[in-house]
Amino acid sequence: MTVAGYLAVDSGGSGLRVAVGVPGRTPSAQRETREPVRTGARGIDPAHLMSQLTPLARELATEAGVDELGTAVVGAAGFATLGDALRAELPDALARVLGVRRVALAADAVTAYAGALGSRPGAVLAAGTGLIAIGTDLTGWRRADGWGHLLGDCGGGAWIGRAGLEAALRAHDGRAGGSPALLRCAEEQFGPVRQLPGLLYPRTDRAAVLASFAPRVADLSADDPVAADILRVAARHMADSAAAVCPVDGAPEVAVTGGLSKMGDPLLVPLREELARRLPHARQVPPEGDPLYGAVRIATELAAVRLTLPGEPTMLHVTAATRKRADKSGRIPLTCTLPEQDHPGNQ
Repeated sequence: MTVAGYLAVDSGGSGLRVAVGVPGRTPSAQRETREPVRTGARGIDPAHLMSQLTPLARELATEAGVDELGTAVVGAAGFATLGDALRAELPDALARVLGVRRVALAADAVTAYAGALGSRPGAVLAAGTGLIAIGTDLTGWRRADGWGHLLGDCGGGAWIGRAGLEAALRAHDGRAGGSPALLRCAEEQFGPVRQLPGLLYPRTDRAAVLASFAPRVADLSADDPVAADILRVAARHMADSAAAVCPVDGAPEVAVTGGLSKMGDPLLVPLREELARRLPHARQVPPEGDPLYGAVRIATELAAVRLTLPGEPTMLHVTAATRKRADKSGRIPLTCTLPEQDHPGNQ
């Protein structure tokens, strides 16, 4: 008997995480890479993604005892703004190379949402180096922030780290609002603060460097009022974003996911207070899983033709590959169609 399985992919800033399994079961095989998918003038590069994904998918299918990969879900960082080439090319590439018949391409915020809350209405704060809020009433998606460390990501790790370093520099200069404790921590981590501009400004990974200082802010917050205030302001920013996307009716759920949650009570206690104040009708819940778990959930529902999360081209794009007649060379070209009866949200 042929065993049909799914392929679930989480493509982020540190590489790919890939899982293969059978719908209705926990993934039986997982792998990850350490090379992020390239982006260029056309956005996220589908050829580079396939070059990394293909050998992993074949290995994992064998390991999981899966004969065919009927469904694939790819959650990708940057998909909302850089996903044109993926939408145009990836479904056919997955069908041609791996035999996938049904594909969902999603923003990583969508897979984070699905991992945290499944297909229930609510809002999810994805808080790591950056910060984005995403919410749905199951008829459409709303997103807030996620504009990057120069223009937004307010309350995220880079924002907290930058605020902590600003307080350190204020103390260095003798300006109001400075923190001698944060100044000492900054010099322990980075060296003399006079060298910070030269260290940070030329780097392409400066958001990650800024975020690396966020845990020091949290560590000092119990005894340093400046550090504690930074976290309180971060919590207000995060609650602002959640309030902007959370459904106003019913009893939605709100969850926080991502690496920033590891900061624990110094951030999460003021955040819970702010969320309760801004969203008294919402119930705060712990996330049920991460973005890869969310991709698995979407794949399971897609395989069963019962996906209820709303489809939007830049957020959750569902297609099916259909075969045409063989051309003169004997090859069977593939095309992508949108099965509206299978996914009402895509109509």
